[in-house]
Amino acid sequence: MNRPIVQLKGVQKTYDGEHLVVKDLNLDIAEGEFLTLLGPSGSGKTTTLMMLAGFETATHGEIFLDGKPINRLAPEARNIGMVFQSYALFPHMSVAENVGFPLSVRGVARSETGERVERILALVGLKGFGERRPAQLSGGQQQRVAVARALVFEPKLVLMDEPLSALDKQLREQMQYEIKQLHHRLGVTVVYVTHDQAEALTMSDRVAVFNAGVIQQLDTPEGLYEHPTNAFVASFIGENNKLGGTVDSNDGAWCQVRLADGSKVGAKAVAAGGAGSRTLLSLRPERVLMRPEESGCDVAADARIKDVTYLGDHLRLRVVAFGDQEIVMKLPNASRVRAVAEGDAIRIGWRAEDCHALDAAA
Repeated sequence: MNRPIVQLKGVQKTYDGEHLVVKDLNLDIAEGEFLTLLGPSGSGKTTTLMMLAGFETATHGEIFLDGKPINRLAPEARNIGMVFQSYALFPHMSVAENVGFPLSVRGVARSETGERVERILALVGLKGFGERRPAQLSGGQQQRVAVARALVFEPKLVLMDEPLSALDKQLREQMQYEIKQLHHRLGVTVVYVTHDQAEALTMSDRVAVFNAGVIQQLDTPEGLYEHPTNAFVASFIGENNKLGGTVDSNDGAWCQVRLADGSKVGAKAVAAGGAGSRTLLSLRPERVLMRPEESGCDVAADARIKDVTYLGDHLRLRVVAFGDQEIVMKLPNASRVRAVAEGDAIRIGWRAEDCHALDAAA
């Protein structure tokens, strides 16, 4: 990983002197990284971004940008690009004037400003749009202008606060791709805030999952999905089956867990306690397989299908197994033949390595 360009050390934030919105945050952000702060409303992710931007002041701790403390610097003195959810364009200015505004306040010559504005507009796919007003643009075009304005003065860091939430699904996915391509091309460090886990997984080098003012896990998208370290992350990232049980044995790497109906299943002991403690098994729907005897599964059980949902590329099944335990599974629709139906009796199973024993509090 590259050297850290942003460092948050022991950062806390409270608005009332009692309740900590951000709790003792320590975080290094690498130069050139695309880091996403992900979490539900009130988790502390946006407050952290606002403290980086200078719109909020840390109650405790220090924030460093390129090795220099910035807690006491005004937002305009931090040389940080910012893209807001609302675009925040000046309606009375043209596109070129909006994009060139950060250069004009920095005293850049008009001729150089014009060249840099043309260059960045071409980069975001808006060549020839300089004379238009924001009201003459679509939502996606306005967001491109906002991105161009944040990049035109070549900041070391760009902050993006849920910039795509106002766009429809198709345009949102297109803009995700375009922002990621710009990041690759320019090599700028990006800190991005969203509550949309699919967006975070799509765009990020790493994701910091926030809850209750604390980073629950900081990892790559694959690491978060495949190896969640606690029940909150397992539940928040992607669809997830949760099976409650009691630990029978735990050797530190693997454990045996007794389910409510008395069945015993093996699992990776990610955050499970000792014998007798409660645990929550985390199992992704696509890891639950039919015909377990043919698939090398360590766990197998009889099940009955409650319902089948056709979703184009896959079928989503809800089945009941292990007594009254409801389990969701996904079957690839490769053959386009609907071979299962509600009420069918089937055999299901999974590999122990795909089942993670986590903390019981979910």
